Amino acid sequence: MFELMFCSLLTILPDYLFRRYAQGKRFGKEITFYSVWYELRWGITGCLMLTISLITMIFYFHPATNSAALYFRTIPILPEGSGRVAEVDLGYSASVKKGDVLFKLDSSKQEAAFETARRKVAEVDASMETAQSDVVKAEAQIQEARANHQQARDELEVKTELQRRNPGIVPQRDIEKLQVLVDQRQAAIDAATAAKQSTTLRVSALLPAEKASAEAALAQAQVDLDKTVVRAGVNGRVEQFVLRVGDVVNPLMRPAGILIPEGAGQRAVLAGFGQIEAQVMKEGMPAEAACMSKPWVIIPMVVTTVQDYVATGQFRGGEQLIEAQNIAKPGTILVYLEPLYKGGLEGVTAGSSCIVNAYTSNHEEISAKDTSVGRKIALHVVDGVGLVHAMLLRIQALVLPIQTLVLGGH
Repeated sequence: MFELMFCSLLTILPDYLFRRYAQGKRFGKEITFYSVWYELRWGITGCLMLTISLITMIFYFHPATNSAALYFRTIPILPEGSGRVAEVDLGYSASVKKGDVLFKLDSSKQEAAFETARRKVAEVDASMETAQSDVVKAEAQIQEARANHQQARDELEVKTELQRRNPGIVPQRDIEKLQVLVDQRQAAIDAATAAKQSTTLRVSALLPAEKASAEAALAQAQVDLDKTVVRAGVNGRVEQFVLRVGDVVNPLMRPAGILIPEGAGQRAVLAGFGQIEAQVMKEGMPAEAACMSKPWVIIPMVVTTVQDYVATGQFRGGEQLIEAQNIAKPGTILVYLEPLYKGGLEGVTAGSSCIVNAYTSNHEEISAKDTSVGRKIALHVVDGVGLVHAMLLRIQALVLPIQTLVLGGH
């Protein structure tokens, strides 16, 4: 209506004034309802053409959409393993901090495994103390074997010396027995030394390795036990948390609830614009938004990202060929918009629906020295008509509560 009134000022009104004052025709006399079309046909035709052109230019260069919302990502509350709920620490809705306990699963099996692993570590520690005592025992056995060997060797040397000085005084059989005894005592020394080396190796390598394995098993048991306690991974709020003691939770099929991160839906507005505006939508474009959860407020925004893909064009390989006519809707260009000023989305409820206008800005090209005068005038006109769309957005924001609460029957 605004565009039609504006265009009529440039077409129908001058035509009527010419007929009325230049030609002297009077409305109701020469100009009647029956002769309006014939008398003002050029003005009416020009008005309609100019109105259509103006509307097309406004909506093309300054696109608008009602398909906009403050989307946010939720985090499913899931344990790392399935189990039966033993304790619930939250109600239906509650704020949580990172690390707060949400609920606990039955941990009898994990506690038993943890206790077994802990006792295994204690067993290895006891074995290490025993092995250290065995090292001391082996050292004493070596000293004993060396003393016995030295005694037998001294006796052999004495009798060998007596035999050398007085042949026949010592029977040869006794000397041979002493030689065998010396060899036997030497073997005992070797055996005691080997036993000490084996015990020392057990203390220095085998038992530490067994203890490390036992401690690793204990750590794994502790991890499994900790997994039965489900905690909040981020600061946020738990909503619609209906989990109760006795419920069975499965990470694949049955999540426990939903955690909404702190600040979710307060960073950006996601809007879908028509595909015909793909060449117009650019990063850095100024924009404005009016959201239903915060009526009568216009939020200045800026386009930060324009998605290069239309979601309806995606497909997943399967057993059937794609039939293009099955696409019900053409899809939209997804655009990310962030508030121009810090805290611009404060007070807007996450998930709220919004109306978004984006405005083409040709200031840099207009300011360029190599831009022709005609193009500058055209670009000024394109930027100037954005005022019409801005006015329409403010009218929409003004009547939105009335339209929703009164005319919508809510």
